[in-house]
Amino acid sequence: MGKYTRLKIYKLGLVCSFLLIITSLNAQFSPEFLKYSKEYPEAARVQLNQETIINIEIGENGLDINQEFLEEELYLNESATYNSKNTLSFSSFFELNQIEASSFSYQNNNYVETTVDKFTEKDELNQSFHDDTKLLNFVYPNLKKGSKSRLKYSQKIKNPRFLIPFYFGDYYPIIKNRVVIIADKDVNLEFKKFNIAEDKIKFTKEEKRKKVIYTWELKDQKEFEYEENTPSFKTILPHIVPIITSYKTKNETVNLLGSVSDLYNWYYSLVKDVNTEAPSKDLVSLVNEITADKETELEKVKAIYYWTQKNIKYIAFEYALGGFIPRESNDVFRKKYGDCKDNSSILYKMLEIAGVKGHLTWIGTRSIPYTYEEVPTPVVDNHMILSYENNGKTYYLDATGRYIKFGTPTSFIQGKEALVAYGNEFKVKKVPIIEAKENAIIDTTSIKLENGIVIGQSKTTVSGYPKIDLFQDLENENTQTKLIELYNRRFNKGNNKFLVTNVKEINKYDYDKPFIVDYNFEIKSYFKELGDEIYVNLNLNKDISNYKTDKKRIHAIEFDYKRHFNYTTKLEIPAGYKVDYLPESISISNEFLTCSIAYIIKNNEVIYNQKINLNFLTLSVEQQEEVNNQIKKIERNYKEIVVLKKV
Repeated sequence: MGKYTRLKIYKLGLVCSFLLIITSLNAQFSPEFLKYSKEYPEAARVQLNQETIINIEIGENGLDINQEFLEEELYLNESATYNSKNTLSFSSFFELNQIEASSFSYQNNNYVETTVDKFTEKDELNQSFHDDTKLLNFVYPNLKKGSKSRLKYSQKIKNPRFLIPFYFGDYYPIIKNRVVIIADKDVNLEFKKFNIAEDKIKFTKEEKRKKVIYTWELKDQKEFEYEENTPSFKTILPHIVPIITSYKTKNETVNLLGSVSDLYNWYYSLVKDVNTEAPSKDLVSLVNEITADKETELEKVKAIYYWTQKNIKYIAFEYALGGFIPRESNDVFRKKYGDCKDNSSILYKMLEIAGVKGHLTWIGTRSIPYTYEEVPTPVVDNHMILSYENNGKTYYLDATGRYIKFGTPTSFIQGKEALVAYGNEFKVKKVPIIEAKENAIIDTTSIKLENGIVIGQSKTTVSGYPKIDLFQDLENENTQTKLIELYNRRFNKGNNKFLVTNVKEINKYDYDKPFIVDYNFEIKSYFKELGDEIYVNLNLNKDISNYKTDKKRIHAIEFDYKRHFNYTTKLEIPAGYKVDYLPESISISNEFLTCSIAYIIKNNEVIYNQKINLNFLTLSVEQQEEVNNQIKKIERNYKEIVVLKKV
């Protein structure tokens, strides 16, 4: 056999071996796995099929609503094992009737099914407003790369007001998504659409006998990208909120949720008989005691509000309609704990004892993007507070938190609509957004340059929401070491060698007064000495850089509150030196932020001042670009240095 022939046979053998290896590898996985792993190379899984079928029938005692769910998923990488543990939630409003779950392993060109045979029930105690949610936990056996899972379950919806939204997208690809609502002809429905691209979803409506069938279908929906600090997923994912507005029986038309009035009337029916019993003698005595020296109504309300924040511990533990009905104030007072409704209940009664009128108020946190007019159903809110009015101003009292100054709403309800009860009437009001200057960090610092080290003394004043955040952090710092570590992080200046010493705290845990921290510090390796010159950067605080977003970001970004910073640094000019170079002052402003940096020489000091106003809660992608451009201009000035030269 010739040399050329042997070489040809050898190469052919290599090719055949390679093909055998590839064929063997592919044989481990199904054709659909190979298809979707190629189509979605970055995805950890795809949902092959998602189906929801809701049946709504008029029964003898109202509406009978049953919904069935089917979910089939394919796992594309080794993270499949992390999806083994799963949970379903249910409650007295959503009764779980039937559940079947299986995993499928691909073996010998076929999927082999393994059914789940163990389901464990436990209470879910993390909800803050309504329902007695329970969890049903289970584990898919043997999930791995290339495996599939299948989940099928049904629920009975006990209250027709609790139809929940259905979504046409998620943070993973969905190959097929189908929603079907089958309703009796005498059931009137509305559908509120959010983030829906009409050209992508196929909708049909047909009548068969005495039924109306609504169907939505979507195929090959790519995953939505998750990003931190994005507003609620409800502002991104396409979804529809179904609403049963009314239905007809033989004798009457029953109105459910056609308007805000319908929602309020139901809410009010649940609370109108609360706190009708006489307050306990101890509660009356307490109110009289804490308001005895208060001359005005505002002072009385403030005293009661602060007492409730400090003494009624927030605990959410609800069952059935108890998730919507406040407990009696006497019970809350006796137990010294409660959820948001219970806090509102005792506030209401204590104000009443003091001769002041409060108003129970329903409100959605900022995680819910709907208005009451858009979605007049229980999915529009998830919180209860108490409103109080004085001289045309409404005060929104939320005693579930601590250290909340009277007149300041909790940060998570800023800008939200509030449904305020006035007996049989109601008003929809809007909670104000607290201005940046109310949420201030004001720092005055004096520094000296000694033996290669910056030696400094600071007075930092914190007010508004930053004060609340700091107080909550301070509650956990129960040693001096932890306290110093916290202040090193919070008040960091210059570089990572910043070290706080000799801390003095003023107005700690005070609700009304700003919190003041006096402290000494040192910063090593911060300034440079070259020949007869010293170079020092007085931009010790560069907070604005924290608000620059990634230029590749695709979603809006959300912040807890607006902010104001005011930093003054006084540099003592060392003996024998003079200022050789002083940076120019700058001022930058647009509708989202303002920043000014100024330098002056006064007596024997260089005085530096930086003011920043951040006037936003949420920034769209376009607005982020505007803000980033402004921040870049400021950051260029952060590089400016003061030059001192020997005389």
